[in-house]
Amino acid sequence: MEHPRILFSVSLISFAIITATFACSNGQCKLGDECSIDADCQTGLSCFSCSEAFDGLRCIRSTTTNQFEFMNSLPFNRYAYLTTHNSFANEVEPLHTGIRLTFLNQEDNVTQQLNNGVRALMLDTYDFKGDIWLCHSFGGRCHDYTAFWLAIDTLKEVEAFLSANPSEIVTLFLEDYVETPNGLSKVFKDAGLMKYWFPVSSMPQNGQDWPLVKDMVASNQRFVVFTSAKSKQESEGIAYQWNYVVENHYGDVGEHPGECSNRGESAPFDDKTKSLVLINHFHSIAFKVMACEDNSASLISMLDTCYGRAGNRWANFVAVDYYKRSDGGGVFQAVDKLNGQLLCGCDDVHACVPGSSSATCSATKDQ
Repeated sequence: MEHPRILFSVSLISFAIITATFACSNGQCKLGDECSIDADCQTGLSCFSCSEAFDGLRCIRSTTTNQFEFMNSLPFNRYAYLTTHNSFANEVEPLHTGIRLTFLNQEDNVTQQLNNGVRALMLDTYDFKGDIWLCHSFGGRCHDYTAFWLAIDTLKEVEAFLSANPSEIVTLFLEDYVETPNGLSKVFKDAGLMKYWFPVSSMPQNGQDWPLVKDMVASNQRFVVFTSAKSKQESEGIAYQWNYVVENHYGDVGEHPGECSNRGESAPFDDKTKSLVLINHFHSIAFKVMACEDNSASLISMLDTCYGRAGNRWANFVAVDYYKRSDGGGVFQAVDKLNGQLLCGCDDVHACVPGSSSATCSATKDQ
């Protein structure tokens, strides 16, 4: 028979281990705390792994700060917006063609992305099966094994979000392979998005400021769309991206530390006749384990590098894969940095005094 004192000691040790393992739960775990499920973490945090930075699971940021709550009286180009690369290529949506043999870029669907603070979506549009689909391509065409779903389904998600959030603005960047005449215009109309449309005629030329965010909201022009197809600006009234945006190179070519090379289609990155700056920060093939590292310290470093390459301009859009994966603050901290610099010249938007004019910071950052 085992000695009672030994059993008691073993029980105390087991209790101590269990207590330490579950030191927080039920929404009480803070940033960096160990966790088991998302529900363990405080609001705005999720439970994820990042093998490069820590063992097991920890609470990390999963939602953005609403920059408009600090200040909504600046031009649209004086804010930064979290952008998801290939927003449609996510793990949640079911198969629509019976087979899919292509890579994924995000974990949650577009509605969840928007609810977490994503404000710009990158979508690839193709003619397919007599309609317009969101798709990866192989050989420049959409196939059953690279297709995701009808574009209108995702656009209806955007419409539902704009309807439910009347103070928010959503931007689309379309890698556009649609050749059907007025095909894109029709799908936007059918999705109910034209009532939010921001017209090309109101977009600034020669580096001028965009309209004030509060005016865009007041006029309900809260849906900004750019296409990679130059002809669509004249034929369908969809803004040709390179008339308004400069962009660094995407994929592995753009991932070299200390460099911020120019995307070929874009005007030079320091061309200030374009009012908007977009930074891509993702590998050519998306992997969660790589995204964790990409979305952490290297992203902050890239923002600083690209600031100088863009003629001392902070980025307006930051496009990433697996946007919730990081070692802590991640892309949300990066966007806070950008909005802090754009709004008040500080490294965190939380240092900006709500409702104040630009260049006003609080003495201490809110935690």
